[in-house]
Amino acid sequence: MDAPAHSPQPNRLQSLARGDKPQERLERLGASALGDTELLAMLLRSGTRGNDVLTLAARLLAEAGSLAALIAWNEADFRRLRGIGRVKALQLVTVMEVARRVAMEAPARASLGTAAEVFRHLMPVARGLAVEKFWVLCLNRKNRLLKRVEVSSGTAGSSLAHPREVFREAIREAASAVVCAHNHPSGDPSPSANDIAVTRLLRQAAETVQIPLLDHVIIGTPAADPSGAGYYSFREAGML
Repeated sequence: MDAPAHSPQPNRLQSLARGDKPQERLERLGASALGDTELLAMLLRSGTRGNDVLTLAARLLAEAGSLAALIAWNEADFRRLRGIGRVKALQLVTVMEVARRVAMEAPARASLGTAAEVFRHLMPVARGLAVEKFWVLCLNRKNRLLKRVEVSSGTAGSSLAHPREVFREAIREAASAVVCAHNHPSGDPSPSANDIAVTRLLRQAAETVQIPLLDHVIIGTPAADPSGAGYYSFREAGML
């Protein structure tokens, strides 16, 4: 006996009552009234034959686990789902990068006097990064943020951050002190030999220009950190 044919999935978008479709609810109630699936459906704009846009959005959420998890997705991740081609995948990657950068924006004059505060400040941007990035945090006399500058990206080793670039930014911002930080894409924040060498160079440069280097913090994740903290502080380790 032949196996029964699979019945087509119902079109969720067409089954919605008039006025309940995402765009109509957006126009009537505003974006805050939409659920995660509806917001994604508005970004996707259209589905495919037999796979309407709401179903596609729901599948995307299910695969990622949450909206926040999508920030770490790349083009290939999005294209794994049927109905998302190259152009749509690139559009989604762009939106997620915008979301990442918005999340990076710290509250004005955020206090960054401890490694834990630096970790909380940088986690939104460091989460899911596939390359190493190095930041200098320029602080005022009360250890409040004046400006965060990304000094380099994607270069492993001692060349990741040259003291000249770090303290050029600090001098430009008239910083009273700086904190340096970089991420480990593996999630394990344990310092490498190069990390230690860079920190020594930065400490020497700080003494020369007389701008205190308060800390060098390596950003990881609690799950991959043997200590469970999610970060490594050179100051807390007694190395600064």
